[in-house]
Amino acid sequence: MRAAVLLETGQDKLEVVDDIEPAAFGPGKVRVRIKATGLCHSDLSAMSGVLPQPAPFVPGHEGAGEVLETGEGVTHLAPGDRVVVCWLPPCNSCPACRRGQRHLCLAGFMNAGTPNFRRTTGGTAEGGEVFGFAGTGTFAEEVVLDAPCAVPVPDDVPYEVAALIGCGVTTGLGAVFNTARVEAGTSVAVIGCGGVGISTIQGARVCGAAHIVAVDPVAGRREAALRFGATEAVAPEELADAKRRITADEGFDHVFEVVGRSATARTAYEATRRGGTLCVVGAGAMDDQLQFNMFELFFDEKRILPSLYGGGDVLRSYDRAVALWRAGRIELEGLITHRVRLEEINEAIDQMRTGEALRTSISL
Repeated sequence: MRAAVLLETGQDKLEVVDDIEPAAFGPGKVRVRIKATGLCHSDLSAMSGVLPQPAPFVPGHEGAGEVLETGEGVTHLAPGDRVVVCWLPPCNSCPACRRGQRHLCLAGFMNAGTPNFRRTTGGTAEGGEVFGFAGTGTFAEEVVLDAPCAVPVPDDVPYEVAALIGCGVTTGLGAVFNTARVEAGTSVAVIGCGGVGISTIQGARVCGAAHIVAVDPVAGRREAALRFGATEAVAPEELADAKRRITADEGFDHVFEVVGRSATARTAYEATRRGGTLCVVGAGAMDDQLQFNMFELFFDEKRILPSLYGGGDVLRSYDRAVALWRAGRIELEGLITHRVRLEEINEAIDQMRTGEALRTSISL
């Protein structure tokens, strides 16, 4: 079958190959035919080495498809079921899950170190073994997953939409609903307006935020932010002026950093009012240090809240996203600005790097 593979960490391009197959099907597993997958910035971060991931690997973690086969012991799925791929499934038995913090379950992370694929003609080290990014690897026609990684979705949810719910939409909405808990009438700034940032903007709009300022250096993304609910969209150098005009220079009630860099996180902190909330949504590098002095932390009492995968129960978040989409409260199809085939994946990667694309849907 076909898949897009990164042979070595740090390479800019993927290689589309046709000599790969999913590995390790058996009890507790499901085999899924991927129908649509989104290109997320986290995939690029894994390719560059910003996010740790053994290579060679198949990128992709934002996918949806159809169950082809279930292993022994799998009772919640059957062949033909429509599913979304969950790259961080809760085990429901670890201490984090028992506390109700299922998004902090480490079971899913353990999958990242186990090969998901193999090259049938060799071509890679270790006997042709290939990993899947975040334990999944949805840039492939088929993938074998632990059963909890395949979550059923209703048949009226298109595969393209289900794929977005699998990561970007859940992350952005969850940061607003679960982590920051934005209230009606408050002021919000969102720094970084890709697919996750736009979902954050939509969440703030659903919550009734009075002011939603979108911040991004790319004009096309600022225009998109206005269509999806931002009340104003500015370039990064214009944020200070927006803060003065909208908040009398006090700062925003909630600022979301959706880039994953210490420089933008520091900017977000400075744009947050005293007693307000800085919500860190972007996934950054382990060697990128963010600094505060002890006096400002004490005196300003700004809450710094990281948000991993939306910061809440993932399965409940999926259901909520579907309900809001069905009700017309959020727009998901419009997030997809580009559609490509797998063989065009490198063109899609270039479009994401330049900021031209919000989300690209890849058909397999």
